[in-house]
Amino acid sequence: MKTTNRRNFVKGSLTLVTGLLLANKSFADSIIGSTLKSNFKFGFSKLTYSFSDLEPVIDTATMEIHYERHYGAYVKNANEAISEENMSATDAKDLFSKISNYSTKLRNNAGGAFNHELFWSILRKPTPNNVPPGQLDQAIKRSFGSFESFKDEFSKAALGQFGSGWAWLVKDGNQLKIGSTPNQDNPLMDVSPFKGTPILALDVWEHAYYLNYQNKRADYVDKWWEIVNWEHIAQLYRTSK
Repeated sequence: MKTTNRRNFVKGSLTLVTGLLLANKSFADSIIGSTLKSNFKFGFSKLTYSFSDLEPVIDTATMEIHYERHYGAYVKNANEAISEENMSATDAKDLFSKISNYSTKLRNNAGGAFNHELFWSILRKPTPNNVPPGQLDQAIKRSFGSFESFKDEFSKAALGQFGSGWAWLVKDGNQLKIGSTPNQDNPLMDVSPFKGTPILALDVWEHAYYLNYQNKRADYVDKWWEIVNWEHIAQLYRTSK
């Protein structure tokens, strides 16, 4: 009898708890969610060129410091914050869509990891008369009138970003748009007033150019066009929604 009573008590208690959780689904979700940890982490993106390959536009020392120290720290700290905060996301885009729910540490470092990964991918050795290929060129002309008008508008966004930040070309539906974000924010973040899928990014933090250009951001932006990898950007344009 004692064993039967104990079983009935345990069964009744479990039924009561289950009923309470089902009656308050948000509470149940919070309990379940608190035990979840994301499998998503930022990887350390490999360069397709050497530190010296971007000379003379970006000098070797700047590339080495920027990539190994700055970018390396963003990736390390972002993954650390993901673990600390029980962050649940399937990928970077999913994380950024709800970044306002997380700490400043995660926002800044996840942004820094993602932004730099894109930035590294759209660079290559200096190329004379560097222009985008057909489909992307047509899209740029539809959105901005001409390639030169696009470059002027993009450069203005880069130069007009007060302090540290980024200039962006994003795809928004069938349109291309230009904008900027402060610090390590990007257009995928729910906190950003400028939104879209990034396909081109320019880092205008001073650590990206100061050794060679000092405070002359305009000179850096002007020379940077020589190392833009338009073929890769065209691929991002084709595959982005």
